[in-house]
Amino acid sequence: MEAFDSSQAQVEAFDLLPDSQPNDRQLMENLMEYHAEKRNSVIPYLLEKSPEFRELSDVRQQGWETPEGDKYFASLRRNADKSDEKTSTYFHNLMKTIGYEIDRATNAFKIQQVDSTPPAILDICMAPGAFLQIALKKNPGSHALAFSLPVSRGGYRSRLASGSNTKRVYLDVTMLAADMGMDQIPEGHEDAENFLPRQFEEGQLFDLVICDGQVLRQHLRGAYRESRQAKRLVTTQLALGLQHVRPGGTMIPKKGHAKRSSFYMVATDIQSQTPEAIEAIKRWKRIWRAATFDSDEDYGKVILDEDSSIETLLEDFGPELVKLGKAIWKIQADALAQAPFMKKSK
Repeated sequence: MEAFDSSQAQVEAFDLLPDSQPNDRQLMENLMEYHAEKRNSVIPYLLEKSPEFRELSDVRQQGWETPEGDKYFASLRRNADKSDEKTSTYFHNLMKTIGYEIDRATNAFKIQQVDSTPPAILDICMAPGAFLQIALKKNPGSHALAFSLPVSRGGYRSRLASGSNTKRVYLDVTMLAADMGMDQIPEGHEDAENFLPRQFEEGQLFDLVICDGQVLRQHLRGAYRESRQAKRLVTTQLALGLQHVRPGGTMIPKKGHAKRSSFYMVATDIQSQTPEAIEAIKRWKRIWRAATFDSDEDYGKVILDEDSSIETLLEDFGPELVKLGKAIWKIQADALAQAPFMKKSK
């Protein structure tokens, strides 16, 4: 697995609690304490073990303290909310640049064929379509299945060329109840009529899975989903991506932004049929079901039960995390220090 820093990706480094409050006040207090401990135990570890992370933390703190930063990111949000032709073209070209940067660094978009079977690509949140365009170009004769949120529901416009041997399906992937293991929808659920039937064929596998979707501010959705939508989206992408990637295949989850302290990951030679992988898929589906159907109280309990111990994680993966993050945190610190709002604040 490789971590690749790009200048325009976006994801939160740590999950925060939902905005809604469960009925059990003590449970909420337990959850808040748990997540605070989780976050605080990671940051001190990285501050102790990585000088690059310490530098990034110092620069980040400077950014939080300048009002110019608020104006800068407010402007980015306004631009991202637009869905006109000019904005669509800009983001498509931007993502294409990022995609080629990733490919030059990792060769992630080139499928290593083991037989004469045409390469298969899955793009779970396709628009604007730049990554899929690169993958199709790098793999002549390949075919793709691409999901994308309709523009009418707040999705981005697709810039993918027609006739690209791609089956395009416009839908909200977080509503793929049947594929996520929910064939029976609880009566009276607010979205009961909006959940979708199965979209994948039994045993359908892909050599390359692109799962770079993020919650869109303009996405039209029920109010009950607001505080859980990010969790629903990431678990849907991870569960369906891992379930349908061919053993030995590649996944590209979206992870980052140089100024927002996050990054892309490229996972290669994935062993998707191992007991550990199968259990991970089940776990992500359990979390999705809880985030979609459970009360705040029950959802909170599931998160507590399903989250792995941060101490165990750091013990097993901490040194590797520091190793992977070294170059990334340096790039992020340098990019943040050169940001327009940082220069104005000096």
